[in-house]
Amino acid sequence: MSVRRAEPYPHAEPHGHDHSHAEPHGAAAVAPHAPDGVPPRQPVRREAFAHIPGWGADLAKADRPAYPMERQPPRLDPLPSGRPVQQRPSVEVLHSTERPGLTPVFGTGQPPKGLSGMLRRVAFKFSESDLRHWLVLLFADRVNMVEGVCSDLAHGHVPRVYAEMGGRAELKHNPAGAARKAAAVVAVAGLAYLLLRSRQRRRQLR
Repeated sequence: MSVRRAEPYPHAEPHGHDHSHAEPHGAAAVAPHAPDGVPPRQPVRREAFAHIPGWGADLAKADRPAYPMERQPPRLDPLPSGRPVQQRPSVEVLHSTERPGLTPVFGTGQPPKGLSGMLRRVAFKFSESDLRHWLVLLFADRVNMVEGVCSDLAHGHVPRVYAEMGGRAELKHNPAGAARKAAAVVAVAGLAYLLLRSRQRRRQLR
């Protein structure tokens, strides 16, 4: 395998080179604060990036695309106290063990309840750096899904599992994948039926 020899730095000169023909320092010379051989930074041509949506949003206020139509004063002015007013909890709110208490603002739409709520209380006893915290939360989500289906059935509402899981959309846009899933479901159901029948026959023979 041939090894390519690295070329010397373009501005490096061998020892003993005559500097008598070097260019004099002038307007075209490198700025004093720039390292040797590094050209000065050229100004950014804004028209070259004008086609990018949102470009320039982090520039100076007078250079932003929305200026002077920006809202003044800004929407997120710092509060005088530096902390928003603490929201009072009306339901049970779980929070991480890394926090001494609740955040100033929190959601109350899905309070923990039932078996999934018990699992979530157990999960929040572990630190967020602990794998058990996330595994128990994932399991609680699956349990909560089953609880939701049972709640719908108890209230006389039959959930449309196939449609809610995107079955119609997959049948329309990915018929091959839908056919494979249907074949897998039929195969599993048939295998379960055969196993059940064989057990019943064995019991009858005994």
